[in-house]
Amino acid sequence: MTVIGSRVTWLDTWMIEARNITKTFAARGGGILPGEVVTALRGVSISVPDSSALALIGESGCGKTTLGRILCGLEPYDGGDLVFDGVSMNGLSPKERNAQFRRIQIIHQDPYAALNPVRTVGKTLTDPLKLRAKQIGRSASWVDERVHELLGLVGLDPEEVLSKYPHNLSGGQRQRVVVARALTVDPDILVADEAVSMIDVSLRLGILKLLNDLRARLGIAIVFITHDVAAGRYAAQGGSMAVIYRGEIFEYGTIDDVIQFPVNPYTQSLLSAVPVLTGLEQPGPDRFTPKQAMDTDRTESGCLFHGRCPFATDTCRVEHPELLPMDGTKRLSRCHYSTTRRVVARPIQAGGGVTTP
Repeated sequence: MTVIGSRVTWLDTWMIEARNITKTFAARGGGILPGEVVTALRGVSISVPDSSALALIGESGCGKTTLGRILCGLEPYDGGDLVFDGVSMNGLSPKERNAQFRRIQIIHQDPYAALNPVRTVGKTLTDPLKLRAKQIGRSASWVDERVHELLGLVGLDPEEVLSKYPHNLSGGQRQRVVVARALTVDPDILVADEAVSMIDVSLRLGILKLLNDLRARLGIAIVFITHDVAAGRYAAQGGSMAVIYRGEIFEYGTIDDVIQFPVNPYTQSLLSAVPVLTGLEQPGPDRFTPKQAMDTDRTESGCLFHGRCPFATDTCRVEHPELLPMDGTKRLSRCHYSTTRRVVARPIQAGGGVTTP
């Protein structure tokens, strides 16, 4: 990437790019005046390389799910562009756009709501595979073989689950079926929207491992949407992280850089909220708590975080910061005073010291 003036441009070849995407919704109560609009995305730009991963991190209501739905073609956008393999979606016909969007499949937050309760697992997977078989000229026997192959790929025993309905399965099994269904169209990208938040804690690691395995075995790119920093770090190993606040990217970089050495106050506030294991970890000495909750601050002037930021100055209140690279690094930050702070907990060594990354 490079920066021309205050505008970020993406010069490399990516599997998918979102360029300056904007999105608003009509207000529906909640103390907002009739006729007002809610701005969900304010010129968001992200990129996902082939077979890589991107974690989208932020609080509830920050716009990350809206962005994920736009990437999958489930939500229209007001402005900007989506680019797949160098091809602009804005220049395609509806039929051509639909063909491109089939390359991106979503894994929903609630695996039970995502599955038809009156259809068996076999029926859920067979129907889209029959359509796929017609497209690529395969026989009915291929459909049956592919069903068994996909279930095995996601760690399920075909003979055990094919005849079952969603209510007969555990939350983890249902989510694996959702993943298998997404794979029926041979996608290039999976968008996992809070894919483990409604699954028992003991089963979450299995789903995260599955997503990493699919990246390694099939070369599928992953966009992992979450408010859980630890889950995002695990699911997007070796990839990038974008931190979103009120519809804007506030920090962007590699997973380890953003988590270990955050430079944006909003990112630092998220990491400061991560619980510390008493006796095993020592909290970062610079940890802090934002001044107020996000929903009490509707300001549109200056930096969108300034009302909550303990480091805000008069400049932050009147001048809107651009998303710009840090000097000498590939990190992007939207802050007038980006600086590294020690907010991440470090493991305590046996002798009482604290380890460093």
